Amino acid sequence: MDRRNFLKSLGMMGATTLAATSPWLRTFATAEETARERCRIGMIGPGSRGRFLLSFLAQNPKCEVVAFADIYQPSLDEALKVVPTAKTYKDYRLLLEDKSIDGVIIATPLNTHYQIALDAFDAGKHVYCEKAIAYTMEQTLDIYRKHKETGRVFFTGQQRLFDPRYIKVMEMVHDDVFGDINAVHAFWNRNGDWRREVPSPDLERLINWRLYKESSKGLMTELACHQLQVGTWAIGKLPVRVMGTGAITHWKDGRDVYDNVHCIYEFDDGRQMTYGSVISNKFYGLEEQILGTTGTVEPERGKFYFESYGPAPAPAFVQMLMEWEDKVWGANTFAGSSWDPEVAAINPGEYILGKAPETDGTSLLTEAFVEAVITGHQPPRIAEEGYYATQLCLIGHEAIVQGQPLPFPEKMKIPYKPYGT
Repeated sequence: MDRRNFLKSLGMMGATTLAATSPWLRTFATAEETARERCRIGMIGPGSRGRFLLSFLAQNPKCEVVAFADIYQPSLDEALKVVPTAKTYKDYRLLLEDKSIDGVIIATPLNTHYQIALDAFDAGKHVYCEKAIAYTMEQTLDIYRKHKETGRVFFTGQQRLFDPRYIKVMEMVHDDVFGDINAVHAFWNRNGDWRREVPSPDLERLINWRLYKESSKGLMTELACHQLQVGTWAIGKLPVRVMGTGAITHWKDGRDVYDNVHCIYEFDDGRQMTYGSVISNKFYGLEEQILGTTGTVEPERGKFYFESYGPAPAPAFVQMLMEWEDKVWGANTFAGSSWDPEVAAINPGEYILGKAPETDGTSLLTEAFVEAVITGHQPPRIAEEGYYATQLCLIGHEAIVQGQPLPFPEKMKIPYKPYGT
């Protein structure tokens, strides 16, 4: 989806309301004025995620991708199939020495983000860094401070900030359409080993870096970072404490990061946000369930459901058990049968934008970064939302490792509150 169709899909919202709902969208305000301008972008880490971003950047008439840097030659070769004119480097520092490059995309393994981001800011580049931003909470704070010190644009890969269904539904959430939001349940389930084939054993830890503690925090940094930001966006607060558990219960193949994790994030008013990820069962997939007193939102499906939809008949197996119990024990005249559980209501819901989702916001996120690089203006809030998304997944991982509830550290707080406060 391009910017014009995106704004059209949100046409029920006036321009002023749109900017107030999602301040980071102001980056598009000068899009017409910059129609003839271009920026030069270098990509550090054109692996699978980097090339996904490249698929959008290569189609953007305002963007010229001029260089790639990667220590793995096959990734460079694949990137050159998309942009054959780009220069290639094995050392990212050589890319940063090119003064004609305005901004960089960092899509490398998690444990390498820190030094690359600091070096890029020091080289005067605008930075887009994939999430999670860094390997530790301290590194994350350092990167954010460097962004503030240099005044360079800083984007993180939180594409849901630019997803039209999320933007529209958050307007509804903050307008109390679904009543009081008292809980958010987020989860991301898969059924697979998350392992990639390697051409030789000596490349195992380079290619499968997500499976090892030295380079990744596993499911919390690779998946939870996407979804925790959605929960704080909906509730409009940051949690004050987290507890969690994790283990390797199925994929005992030499990895040392967990193959299942579960965390509970607690807010100062008692509300909770849960996060869980299992990679040995995919039936429930991924979702952020935003639970209000008058309605429920499932933004990944692009739908919402009102509580007052109406009673639905009990599933057939429940009816059968109720009839069997009545025959054996006699009907209970005081209350419903004990076999009458509160099951999920049969409620078709409504599409947030009138139809099934067509985009996850990545195309618009990359377009916004290009606009920001051209103008040199940092969109409000986007760096801070990305900062806290990373910090929350990292403190959650630490709570799992330590096996005890942990408060959010005061020293990691920045002067910012999530949108919606």
